[in-house]
Amino acid sequence: MNHFMNLDQGKQIQAYYIWIDGSGETLRGKTKTLDCPPTSVEDLPIWNFDGSSTDQSKGANSDVYLKPVAIFRDPFRRGDNILVMCECYTWQNEPHETNKRSECVRVMEKCAEEHPWFGIEQEYTLYEGDGSRPLGWPKNGFPAPQGQYYCAVGTQNVFGRKVVEAHYRACMYAGIKIAGSNAEVMPSQWEYQVGPCEGIDMGDHLWVSRWILMRVAEEFGISVSLDPKPVPGEWNGAGCHTNISTLKMREEGGMEHIMAAIEKMSGKQREHIAEYDPNQGRDNSRRLTGRHETASIETFSHGVANRGASIRIPRQCAHDGKGYFEDRRPASNCDPYSVTSRIMKTICALD
Repeated sequence: MNHFMNLDQGKQIQAYYIWIDGSGETLRGKTKTLDCPPTSVEDLPIWNFDGSSTDQSKGANSDVYLKPVAIFRDPFRRGDNILVMCECYTWQNEPHETNKRSECVRVMEKCAEEHPWFGIEQEYTLYEGDGSRPLGWPKNGFPAPQGQYYCAVGTQNVFGRKVVEAHYRACMYAGIKIAGSNAEVMPSQWEYQVGPCEGIDMGDHLWVSRWILMRVAEEFGISVSLDPKPVPGEWNGAGCHTNISTLKMREEGGMEHIMAAIEKMSGKQREHIAEYDPNQGRDNSRRLTGRHETASIETFSHGVANRGASIRIPRQCAHDGKGYFEDRRPASNCDPYSVTSRIMKTICALD
C-alpha cells in the first residue's frame, strides 16, 4: 500500500469529505479530486451523497448536499491532501434535520462576546476487530477488577497503546488541537483531550479527531466503541466531559461568573440531558447512575474536585478564584455541536 501512496499526484489533490449520518453519531466520508489545493474552505465545491443509504433521505429524492466548513491536513495521504468537515443540507438548501452544526453556529454568533472556550475529554473503548470483546480481555470471563489500569504501564495493564500513540501523532499532523491522552479506569478504555477551542471550532475538531481515531484503528485491525456503558456491571462508563470557560470566568473575580452559570444550568437539567447523547438521554441513563464517578441522571449537583457531581469545579480554579468548570454529564457518543450549543444557550439565557 505504501508503494502506491508514494506515487506522484501531479498538481491534483485528494479531499476527503466527512459528514455525520442519520444516527447522529456515525461518520461517513468519500474522496473528491481537486485540481489544486484550496486556499480556504470557500474554495471547496459543494458536493452530494446518497442520503437513502445513510438514513438521511428517501430513495425517490435521495441527494443530500455536503457543504464544506473546515479543513484539516490528511495524516494518511499526507502531502497537500486534506480532510474536509462538512454540514448536510437538503435539496431545498436548508440545514438537514441531522445537521446540529448549523444551530451551533447561530448560538455561538449570539454569544460571541462571551468568547467561550471549550475543552472536551473524549473517552472510548478499544475492541477486538470483530467487536466480540474489549481489546485484551479474556475470551471467557473478565480481567482483574478496576484499580490497576488508570494511567498505567505494562502489558498486564495496558491494551492498545499503539493505536493511542498513532492517533495522537495523526491529530497533531492534521492540525487538531489535541491536548493530551491517558489510559482510563476500565481496561482497554482510553481518553484524549481536545482544546481549548473557541466556539464552533470545538465541534469541528472533536468530530474530525473521532474520524482519525476510527481510521487509525483500521490500520491495526481494531475497532472503536463510543458506547457510554460498553460493559455492564462494575466497570466505568465512557463520557465526554466538557470544560467551559467564558472570558469573564477567566478574568479576576471569575468564580462569581462560574457560579452564576452553574446556577442557570441547575434549572435546565432535563434540557441538557436530552442533548448529551444522540438518543435524548437513553444512552446516558445506563451510565449516569450515581456510581463509577458519575452523578445520577435524575438530579443536578456540583462541587469542588467532586467527580461524583454533575458539575466539577477543579481544585486549582477554586483556589485561583477564576478559570473554568467541567460538565461531567455528556456521553462519549454525544454530538459536541449539540453539547456546546446547549451550554451556551443556558449561560446566555437564549431560551
